[in-house]
Amino acid sequence: MNFRQLHAFGTVADELHFGRAADRLHLAQPHLSRMIKGLEEDLGVALFARTTRRVELTPAGSALVEWAQLLVGYEREARQAVVAAQQGRVGRVRIGFSGPSAHRALGTLARAVRERDPMIDLEYQPGRYGHAAVGDLRSRTSDVVLARLTEAPLDVASRVIAEDRFVFALPEGHPLAGGGPVRLVDLRDESFVAFPESFGSTVRTTLVTQLRALGGTPRYVQTAPDTLTSIALVAAGAGVHFTTMSAVGTLPLDGVRIAEIADPLPVVEVYLIWRSGDLEPAVARVLATAEEVLPSPDDPAADPRDVAANRGRKVDAASDRGGRTRPSLSGG
Repeated sequence: MNFRQLHAFGTVADELHFGRAADRLHLAQPHLSRMIKGLEEDLGVALFARTTRRVELTPAGSALVEWAQLLVGYEREARQAVVAAQQGRVGRVRIGFSGPSAHRALGTLARAVRERDPMIDLEYQPGRYGHAAVGDLRSRTSDVVLARLTEAPLDVASRVIAEDRFVFALPEGHPLAGGGPVRLVDLRDESFVAFPESFGSTVRTTLVTQLRALGGTPRYVQTAPDTLTSIALVAAGAGVHFTTMSAVGTLPLDGVRIAEIADPLPVVEVYLIWRSGDLEPAVARVLATAEEVLPSPDDPAADPRDVAANRGRKVDAASDRGGRTRPSLSGG
């Protein structure tokens, strides 16, 4: 007994006519008759009672109908699953991300994948920042990463999907609050609220680099697990917080003032990052979807809201090897 025989049996049982069943199956009627006879010989029973005028199911044939439908259905689903897996339309893709800069991009990508490939299971891995998230990718605990960085990571494939700029969050009563752009040198002796060093945050690393260039070192008085908590601590007067515009753009800011920075800081960019080389089909399919729905900022299809954070921002710039203008990392 094989699936072809069961499919043929089910069609004859549905039509109760060998001629019509043969037409549906695109088979010659004698060949169909031989298939049914072979199935009957294998089972040792007659499945149909045939006369010159009609074809009827025997009790044994009636008992087989439901099983034949079930088994043929399983075979069809198995074939579809194998083809879908080969094409990347099923599978699991692990996405590492953290921070508000990545949230909007993640939502856009997740919605598009769900609509196009609902059988791809997206596993979200939140709470991994910057270089720590890239480390997860290299160690193969993530498949795709959305991370804020000031330069492209090495040994992996990446592209920029959004740009952002650094700002300071100051307590409302701070002497520099409300007075226009601030300079890093004026804040180097402040008490800072920041993410833990173990998070691998690009924002924290940038602050350390910039202040050291000015002869200072950040004095951290409080760590916080996320931007919302950091802003609440700033409002309470615990310290100041070095952050990005997109991170604070949608948060309640009662008791907090956001200050632009006068220094020529690097542009912080949101990267979509993945491992180079051969990709699992599902990962390749998700990346293809991302190529459509998360264009790079210099792509004409890019959403202007993703690049507005840096529009008109003056930075000390230099060209990278690809010819794209990038900000320098000098402290100024």
